[in-house]
Amino acid sequence: MAPIRLGMIGGGKDAFIGAVHRIAARIDGEFELVAGALSSTPEKSRASGAALGLSPDRCYGSFDDMAVAESARADGVQAVAIVTPNHMHAAPAIAFLARGIHVICDKPLTATAEQAQALEQAVRASRALFILTHNYTGYPMIRQARAMVAAGDLGAIRVVQVEYPQDWLTEPAEQTGENKQAEWRTDPARSGAGGSIGDIGTHAHNLACFVSGLKVESLAADLQSFVPGRRVDDNAHILLRFQGGARGMLWCSQVAPGNENALRLRIYGEKGGLEWAQEDPNYLWYTPFGQPKRLLTRGGAGAMGVANAVSRTPGGHPEGYLEGFANIYTGAAAAIRAVQAGQTPDLDALPGLDAGLDGMRFITACVDSAAQDAAWVAL
Repeated sequence: MAPIRLGMIGGGKDAFIGAVHRIAARIDGEFELVAGALSSTPEKSRASGAALGLSPDRCYGSFDDMAVAESARADGVQAVAIVTPNHMHAAPAIAFLARGIHVICDKPLTATAEQAQALEQAVRASRALFILTHNYTGYPMIRQARAMVAAGDLGAIRVVQVEYPQDWLTEPAEQTGENKQAEWRTDPARSGAGGSIGDIGTHAHNLACFVSGLKVESLAADLQSFVPGRRVDDNAHILLRFQGGARGMLWCSQVAPGNENALRLRIYGEKGGLEWAQEDPNYLWYTPFGQPKRLLTRGGAGAMGVANAVSRTPGGHPEGYLEGFANIYTGAAAAIRAVQAGQTPDLDALPGLDAGLDGMRFITACVDSAAQDAAWVAL
């Protein structure tokens, strides 16, 4: 089948996440980038499009122009990837959803609750799909862990511990004028009220819920802005209460020297436990209670079908971040093709609107709790 025609909003020159999305979209040959509004100014957008080999007439100065023009073309985009800062997620998503064009959006859902509500209405009113790229859910051994929990291998879940520490904001990088990522990610007008909780805490929260199959009922959050002058949190310690009685802890930090992208998940039930680390993603530790710890490897003995289905190379050849991202894109492609064929898409493992709304509730509850001296707040 011909690749799905993909457009992109944001992701121009020097944009890290835009390049990641483009690589992920083409790993399995499911998408072809044909159009874009790649920057906030027409000049930069055209220059970025030319560097990517896009036709000049499909390098747009704004997402509004792109939505109007592409929806009128017989060969217009069939899906659009939104890879802008958080405050620019909702408006382009709404514009393309209104024209029946599928949307693949970076996380978190939006910057504010009001934007999230508007986007929710647009998604529910559209015939098009909305997919959120919580890419860590695409890792094979995370799919394996989720399936093991669902199969009852751990029994009733009791404890969920998740952490995501980084160190790249240990110093005030946003004040140097040299780091655009730091500038917008620490600006509440663009990132939203959450700093580390919005940037990486939402990943940790989403992963804990995705694997455990549980939702957070309430939380108590202690947020810090350790770097003087920083307007959003750069460290958070959060206690979690899950539906069904399980308890959890979430730590996210961007001021923890020695940590790069150290996302880790531990889940314990009445019959056993699981441990996984993003920086060593091809391994999953499984310990049935009273038995020796077992190492399950991607593509190795004990790997389940749900894990093998999203693996590309034999066991022992590492797969990681880009492949996990690609699994989200390839799942999105399968869902889009199902819709095109008049079939019901399989969205079970694809994060979407509901995951995005859960993430927004998580951010809001954390901010509210911290303002009340870490009081318990319901989601």
